[in-house]
Amino acid sequence: MKILVVDDEKVLVKGIKFNLESEGYQVEVGYDGEEAVELARSGGFDLIILDLMMPKIDGLQACMRIREFSNVPIIMLTARSEDADKIVGFECGADDYITKPFNILELKARVRALLRRAGMAAMQQKGNGNQLTVGHIVLDRDARAAWKNGQSVDLTAKEFDLMELLMRNPGRVYSRENLLNVVWGYEYAGDYRTVDVHVRRLREKLELDPANPQYILTKWGVGYYLKNG
Repeated sequence: MKILVVDDEKVLVKGIKFNLESEGYQVEVGYDGEEAVELARSGGFDLIILDLMMPKIDGLQACMRIREFSNVPIIMLTARSEDADKIVGFECGADDYITKPFNILELKARVRALLRRAGMAAMQQKGNGNQLTVGHIVLDRDARAAWKNGQSVDLTAKEFDLMELLMRNPGRVYSRENLLNVVWGYEYAGDYRTVDVHVRRLREKLELDPANPQYILTKWGVGYYLKNG
């Protein structure tokens, strides 16, 4: 895990860096708000610790700028304990607040908690991203499995590839030539019946009424597309 620590108190930064590295984290440091934004933009950080009061631009401004391009968890450090300051910080995009002076054990505990929540959210997002759903049709991209109304459906490799392409791009109309190039490769160029047969089979396997498809539709004279919802 890679953490960015930015504070104009160099002794404090040194202490935080030492303690986080002792926990096995990789730590980079900065000393003003502009440097915080520049380092954050370089990417690769799993968490950022920002001081509220810093030269050039303060922690709130830095946080807002970082939020323009990143959702990385951010912990704000502040010498002020007023609730209003914390509320402003949260509205600027901070995920947590620690008031100075603080116990380094508390900081490490909050770092672990934020990283754990971020990791769980990433896993959930990944899982959702690998499962495609439209109406009663579900594709699991990892397992290369399909379901219709909760019932498992056997698809061939090309049937799955074709359905996955359509479900990943709902509303986009693909000509038969496009589908041949993307799904089958150029060696099949010209054999448009291949696409028609596979679309018919997908409708038979996945549509509730194959003769009147609800999702796998034809744009007459153009090609095929997936209706979303």
